[in-house]
This record gives sequence, C-alpha cells and structure tokens, in this order.
Amino acid sequence: MDMLKYLLIINTGNTSTKVGLYKHREPVVVETIKHTDEMLAPFHDINSQKDFREKLVFEFLSRHGIAPEQLGAVAARGGLLRPLESGTYRVNNRMIADLIEGKRGLHASHLSAQIGRTVAKRAGVDCYVVDPISVDEFQDIARYSGHRLFERIMLTHALNMKAVAKRHAEEQGKPYSEMALVVAHLGTGISLSVHRNGRMIDAINPREEGPFSPDRSGGLPVLQAVQYVLDHHLDCKTFSKMVFGNGGVFSYLGTRDFVQVENRVENGDTQAVEVVDAMAYQVAKEIGALATVLSGAVDAILLTGGMAKADFFVNRIKRRVAFLAPVVVYPGEDEIQALAEGVFRVLSGEETVKEY
Repeated sequence: MDMLKYLLIINTGNTSTKVGLYKHREPVVVETIKHTDEMLAPFHDINSQKDFREKLVFEFLSRHGIAPEQLGAVAARGGLLRPLESGTYRVNNRMIADLIEGKRGLHASHLSAQIGRTVAKRAGVDCYVVDPISVDEFQDIARYSGHRLFERIMLTHALNMKAVAKRHAEEQGKPYSEMALVVAHLGTGISLSVHRNGRMIDAINPREEGPFSPDRSGGLPVLQAVQYVLDHHLDCKTFSKMVFGNGGVFSYLGTRDFVQVENRVENGDTQAVEVVDAMAYQVAKEIGALATVLSGAVDAILLTGGMAKADFFVNRIKRRVAFLAPVVVYPGEDEIQALAEGVFRVLSGEETVKEY
C-alpha cells in the first residue's frame, strides 16, 4: 500500500458503527457512531441496514476530507462465515454472498465487509477481514454437545479476544504461545474463551450457549424452548430473532443500551439490579467452568469489551472469580487496532493473505 494513503477500518456492531482511519500503522481518527433502538427500529433485519450505515461511513470520510481515491485498503470486521483458521482474508464474491445469506445466522458484523467492499471498489483497492467470528481452533473433545446429531461450533468475538490475549502476553513479557488464559468479551454479545499454546481451544458461543447479554439469551432450557416454538408455531427465523436480538437484558428491561441499564441501577431500579446481578453471576459461572479446561492452572482472567468499562458490572464478576487467578480488565475493545494490524501485516509482506 502507498504509504501516503489511508487504511479505512469498518466495524459494525448491533448498536454502533465504529470507523477509523490509519496511516503509517498509526490511528489518525477513530469514531463510534451510536445507533439507538429507535434509529434501528424501522429495519426488519440486518441486511436492510446496509444503505443506512453505508451512508454514515461515506459521511465520515467526507467529514474528515478523505476521498475514496486516498484509500490504500479497507479492513472490515468478519462475520459468521464458514469455519476458518486464524488470519487475514481478502473479501471476495463468495464471502459477500455468504454474509448476505447468513446461513450460520445473521449478525451486525455482516455489514462491515459489505460496506467495506463497496468503498474499496470505489477506491480501486482490496477489502480484508481479520480473525472473523468463525475462527475455529477447538480441540476435538470440546466439540461434543451431548447428542451425536449435534456438534458445538465456535462462533465468538475472536478478533478482540485474540488481540487482548496477545496484548496481555506482551505486557507480561511472555510469548502468547506460552500463556494459559480465560478471556471474556463483555459486549452486546458475551463470548468467553480458553487460550493455551497460542490457540483458542474452547469457547462459549453467544448465539446458543453461556450467559445472557444485552440482547442475546445465551443458553436456554432446551425443552422449554422447543415446547414454546411448537406451542406458538414459530419458524426458525422468528425464534432466532426472539433469542438473538430481542433476548437477554432487552427481554427483561426493554432496552439494549447498557448506559440506560446503568442509570436504572444507580437510581435503585430493583428489577434492573437483579437482571445485572444475574448476568454477572452467569458470566462468572462460565469463567469458573472454563478454568477447568486448564485444570485450574490459569495465568490470568481477562475482561474486555464495551461493558468492561462499567465498574458496577465488572466488580460483580471479579468478586466471584478473583480466587481463580488475577483478573485484568481491558475496557472497550481492541478490534479497530487488531483489524489495522492484521491488514498491515499482509500489506507489508509479514503475513500471507488468505483467500476465502
């Protein structure tokens, strides 16, 4: 990439679109464009939000005086693609088709590469994704579900969890490949993972397992869920939206906005307090369960993601798991930086780009 040009980074989440410009491997500007429940209400699914969010990205470029021709590459967050090894992938027609179809489920991240490729085409450059949600490094024993017809699958916030694990290892002066870590990404969705020998060997898939989160139900009592689907004659898409998008905190409190939840907790809303307590309880319980994968030999427990900024929530988790290992908090997420680093590694020849 011409060093005079910029790298544009796009990371679409359920309630925000994060956009960044990098030059010479350094951030020039990074912005988070928030989307309220009311703003997103008119859209019937994720794909229908593309034009709305794409316009915001072009407005971001215009606001900072950047024309598409000044871009040397575009980096986008990866989505629920087929199982892939860790790395940086060039966005192609097959990837875009899979993201639109959403065979493994629809996720806000699917818009990142769709928008990114539109911008990249206009700029005449390539768009890339780094460590998409579907990175799969499961050890074989972790794939067992409990019934031979079903298999656990790895779909997580791999990009941020990998980046934070590597950052922590660097801070400790140790190779990532020699660390034993439990990492919890506390965002609109909550992912947890176990890292050993440089691989993410087990994880909690927030689509169907683990703790509930701001808009996801996590693991549900399966027989109750099946009975509800049958009693109400629901199709898969309708039920999926109910538990993945309209589940979790939203189903209890009517909002996905954790700032609103925090305000309700601070104002003594007893229902909000109980829901937050329950969510923290479930996160801590899963951390404890994943520590057994490492036979209790955990170097550190890392808490990251947007909700890791909220001390009232993080402290509820820490007091339950601090006996296991040191708890280190990395508020927010490193996804923008991780996307930039992954693409620069490819553009500099340090890493070979992968084809989807």
